[in-house]
Formats: sequence, structure tokens, C-alpha cells
Amino acid sequence: MEKFTTLTSQAIPLAIENVDTDQIIPARFLKATDRKGFGDNAFRDWRYDKDGRLNSDFVLNDASYQGQILVAGDNFGCGSSREHAAWALTDYGFKVIVSSFFADIFKGNALNNGLLPVQVSESYLAEMMQTITEQPDTKITVNLEAQTIGIEGNAHVENFDIDPYKKTCMMNGYDDIDYLLSKTDRIVAYEQEMSRVRD
Repeated sequence: MEKFTTLTSQAIPLAIENVDTDQIIPARFLKATDRKGFGDNAFRDWRYDKDGRLNSDFVLNDASYQGQILVAGDNFGCGSSREHAAWALTDYGFKVIVSSFFADIFKGNALNNGLLPVQVSESYLAEMMQTITEQPDTKITVNLEAQTIGIEGNAHVENFDIDPYKKTCMMNGYDDIDYLLSKTDRIVAYEQEMSRVRD
């Protein structure tokens, strides 16, 4: 995974609640096992009509909005536990998803794939959604080390929680195996000490 410390980016407002994983990546696209290419079908049934034409009313097809941050409605990532939803979002280009609530399994899958779920209060989410909807060029800054998120030009900054282990992994670009490998010297030293004790 790529290291994540701080991101400043424009954001895309997806003002829809209860976005489930089947809407993020429809089940018919789950046959592939390679993570690449899933972004092409992220939100497929909202981005395209039944004839395969772009739906101009869907926010991801609105050229006014762009960026690596998706600001979504409450209860994002509910539904089935498919990891492909996180694959689709990261392959599309998102690095951060902001919501007032995330489904637990989606949250875990996101963190395991280098996608940072930032949970904020309902009031802050509403403020952020309104700001970027009305001013698409507004930038959002996410500081993982400080665990803060802020809107450009607004002094109000909100803190967010993250599991300390997942924070360490994201800041260093580790998956679970990488994390264990980073502790090789300590593991070897421990095993040598235990060997001496047993002898």
C-alpha cells in the first residue's frame, strides 16, 4: 500500500444515505480476482443507464466535482461484506471516504486496502456536504497523524478516531505481512532470548 500521512484534495459530494456495497460494486462484476479494473465499474448502475450511456445527473459524472475524497451520506458501506467495494473505490482513485457512520466490515476492508474511512459528526458532515456542493473547488485536508479533517477557509477542524494499529499501517504503507516483517529484528531477538531461557 502507499503511505498515507496528509491529503489535501477537492471532494465529491455523494449526498445519499445507506449506500450499500452492491451499489458501490454490483454483484455481476465480482468474478474477477485481480483488484485492477474494478474502478471502471464503481457505482456502475448509478453512473450509467440501462443502455450504457453516462447518467449526467449522477455526481461522479459531473465535471464540476473531482478529487480523491468522497463525502457520502450516513451509513456508508452497509450490506454484504464484499472486499471488492474497497477495491472499486481505491481503483477509481479515492483515498478517503467521509461519512457520519460506516458499516464495520466495510470500514475494516477499507483500512486493509489503503482507503481511509473518516467518521465525522452528522453536523460536520452536513456542513462539509453543503460547502463542497455549493463550492466544488473547495479543498479538504485530512491529517492522519493528527487525526483531523478540515475544510479550506473554515477554522473549524474535526477530530476522527482510528485504530492505532491501522493508523501505523497506513502511515507506513504496511499491510499485515509488512507490519510483521517490520518487527523481524524484535522477533528474532525475542526468540533468541527465549532460547537462552529454555536452555
